[in-house]
Amino acid sequence: MRRAPLSLRLRLVLQLLGIAAVLAIVLYFTVRTVADQAAEASQDGVLGAATLAIAESLQGGDDGVSVDLPYEAFSILGSISADRVFYRIDARGLTLTGYDDLPLPPEAGAAVAPVFYTSPYRDTEVRVAAVARMVLVARKPVPVLVMVAQTRQGQEAIAQRVAQRAAAIGLGSFVLAAALSLLTAGSVLGPINRLAAAVARRGPQDLRAVDHPTPVELRPLITALNGFIARLRGALARTETFIAEAAHHIRTPLATVRARAEIALRQSQSEEMRESLRAVIRAVEESSRSAGQLLDHATVVARSDRLADESVDLAKLLAAQADAFLPTADLKDLTLRVTAEPARVQGDRALIEAALRNLIDNAIKYSPPETMIDLALRPGDPVLIEVADRGRGLSGQKPGRLTKRFARGENARDVIGSGLGLTIVAEVAAAHGGRFDLTEREGGGTCARLYLPSA
Repeated sequence: MRRAPLSLRLRLVLQLLGIAAVLAIVLYFTVRTVADQAAEASQDGVLGAATLAIAESLQGGDDGVSVDLPYEAFSILGSISADRVFYRIDARGLTLTGYDDLPLPPEAGAAVAPVFYTSPYRDTEVRVAAVARMVLVARKPVPVLVMVAQTRQGQEAIAQRVAQRAAAIGLGSFVLAAALSLLTAGSVLGPINRLAAAVARRGPQDLRAVDHPTPVELRPLITALNGFIARLRGALARTETFIAEAAHHIRTPLATVRARAEIALRQSQSEEMRESLRAVIRAVEESSRSAGQLLDHATVVARSDRLADESVDLAKLLAAQADAFLPTADLKDLTLRVTAEPARVQGDRALIEAALRNLIDNAIKYSPPETMIDLALRPGDPVLIEVADRGRGLSGQKPGRLTKRFARGENARDVIGSGLGLTIVAEVAAAHGGRFDLTEREGGGTCARLYLPSA
């Protein structure tokens, strides 16, 4: 199963949040490292000062080396933190005073400036400062090494507090970055949304090239969209041209064949030939009707997404269609009674005309001879066009089934038809935002109602 791709907004937000998370982690470890280094430098400064103070108090003599420990140096170490303090004074490998197991510097040699190192000591870790001095004993130089050490709990506590503050700052920065990421994503995707809104506001007939101000990154999309619109416009133009040419090239030859067959029928003396010509006329009539409805349906499908927006005088249009069907109605001794009040709608004249033509044709086709077909137009919102006949009715069939393509009633199998007439009417109503109803007429017959929004 193919997974749906993530939206651009979600991708952008996730990427920005990922960057913010990485920066927050880097900030934490950077602050933690700097805090460790700062705490260590602060401790080294105090240790170095204490070590130098002890080294300055060394004195030599004929009897050996003496030292007067400056306890104020140790008090300074103790006042900074609660860490333990150790010291050791060593002369030629012999511990003169202090802790004789305090680790010596990793590199031997005299050093005027303090040397700092970290070493494990007594199940903990200590920071040690060591300084070397030469002391004259019996007029001979004797190397003396002074070491002062302090545990690191205080330093680690300071670094931990700073790291916790850094973590809080990093978390706050991440939350702020999340909010800014949402704002940034909305700002970055704003031109796309505005472009989509501009295209969505267009009507179905508007196939102009898109000329909306967009960033440089969206220009390839605009170019591709305009190319697609141009191809669609060309395809629709070719479709309309094909339908118009097909209507001409199909209806004209069929009409010619029918006219010639009717002439031959009148001139023929043989009953057998006359029967054959009647069959030809019926076949041509069926073909002409089917071809006309197929072309009407193709026209409705092609134009339904981009209706012509014009004011249509329904009273005039209904009267014209009734006049066009008078010869056909006269052949069956049918009466067309038109009751039309002035009414106008805004829509596609060609499609509405196709709907009226199929409604009247359907009523004539299924009406018995010497009956009346009522054509009524009632203004309002919506405008109502009603065609009522005294034909076979629905025979209990659902109207929704009869409006499907190529569907015909069980009681109409002996009547020529393609099953597209009511489909055309329903699709025209839907294209104009109206509706189409089909009901049984009181007293027998069918009542077809076409509702269209008023202008």
